[in-house]
Amino acid sequence: MAQNPTTLIFFGLILVVLVLFMFRNGRKRQRDQLALTQGLKPGAEIMTTFGVFGTIESVDETENRIVIRTGPNSELTIHRQAVGRIVTTTTDAAGTELNGEPIVVDDAAAEPEFGERVERGHDAAPADGDAAARGTASGRSAE
Repeated sequence: MAQNPTTLIFFGLILVVLVLFMFRNGRKRQRDQLALTQGLKPGAEIMTTFGVFGTIESVDETENRIVIRTGPNSELTIHRQAVGRIVTTTTDAAGTELNGEPIVVDDAAAEPEFGERVERGHDAAPADGDAAARGTASGRSAE
């Protein structure tokens, strides 16, 4: 049986694309692992692969151990590879203070208090639930 050369070229092309994706995925994993290991510094908040959150107290490079504080009186010693992700780095924690006070973003300040009147312009559309403003009780136009 003679093979069609275009079929062989097609399958060869698919094989080359799969190999390229494998190399790309491997490089991405290496880059993510390098960023994770560089962020393992005392003061960083982490989540382990088994779901425990804690703050890094110390890192032992020779033994590949990390001591994390999980509560006021509890510390865990884990292997370096048990770190799942870094929740906040030490640089992120330092950037959230202004004159020694923590910065708190209050999104609720933009919302009106319960019962507070909100001024709207005459050209603003009424809210969906505001049937009285439209002149009908059911929200549909009367015809």
